[in-house]
Amino acid sequence: MSFDFQPVYPHHDLLIELGQVEMAIDGLSEREDNERGALQPGLESRMQSLLEALDHLAV
Repeated sequence: MSFDFQPVYPHHDLLIELGQVEMAIDGLSEREDNERGALQPGLESRMQSLLEALDHLAV
């Protein structure tokens, strides 16, 4: 009996990274305004990229 878990890993990895980005965005409220302004666009861009990658994966 053989199981092929390979197709699951990319989906799982994307979900983990998406959660990390969400936590980072949630943590922006604890930062100074100038630091938040510098970090937020990159985090939002990364989140959008991750969501698009998840949409393109066949699970």
